[in-house]
Amino acid sequence: MDSSAINVLVAARRTATASGGWIRLAALTAPVQRVIEIVGLDTIIPCYPTLPQALAA
Repeated sequence: MDSSAINVLVAARRTATASGGWIRLAALTAPVQRVIEIVGLDTIIPCYPTLPQALAA
């Protein structure tokens, strides 16, 4: 996961929020989860261990 992927996620969140929607991440691999946490993306996009948990939130 590099800066391009991070930028795509930020843009997707911005677009979803502007349309009244949301974005959640589910079932991230450990390396991806670490990158998400390091850059602080987990503070604006919720992360869940499983898809059912993400959909139920």
